[in-house]
Amino acid sequence: MGTTKGKIINWKEYNHTLTQRGSLTFWMDDAAIKHWYNQDPSGRRGRSNTYSDSAISTALMIKGLFKLPLRALEGFINLIFRLMDVDLKSPDYSCISKRAKTVEVNYRQRSTGPARHIVIDATGLKVFGEGEWKIRKHGKEKRRIWRKMHLAVDVDTHEIVSAVASLDNVHDSEVLPTLINPLRRKIKQVSADGAYEALLPKSS
Repeated sequence: MGTTKGKIINWKEYNHTLTQRGSLTFWMDDAAIKHWYNQDPSGRRGRSNTYSDSAISTALMIKGLFKLPLRALEGFINLIFRLMDVDLKSPDYSCISKRAKTVEVNYRQRSTGPARHIVIDATGLKVFGEGEWKIRKHGKEKRRIWRKMHLAVDVDTHEIVSAVASLDNVHDSEVLPTLINPLRRKIKQVSADGAYEALLPKSS
């Protein structure tokens, strides 16, 4: 915390402001509360999921926002529901971990400036994990399996804006619209000399 430049004379308001820095407000509409638990049967054998995809995606967004581990996330969501006096329960931390592999979270990053330079490039990924039984029965596969990871990186902050995995024969230009889609901005200029570079002005 930095030092003050002037003398503090409004101590009452100042102390009240300091004590309120930890306040937190959550709001849930009736539709989100109604669809917190899964209401659609899976159509497969066994019990259907207890929690809906929207509940899992909400938990994952809270996890990413506050950087919480899964056990702390479960307790944090239950605390929110108690404070809101809502008759809901957080998914178990193991349930969130399993469902996170199948639930798609639509998250868009905030705009951080009036203009941005994005560099598009790709790197190769070697696929491992042929299975213990296969290696013991038939031996290790000699042919390597590769995938490509296409990345959109902010030149100024080196932040990874978006990433797309594809087969090794997919070119960067083919996934360019998908990579720049999370920016929510219009492309003003695109140039390519070794790597793709886009000047993306702030949307109105």
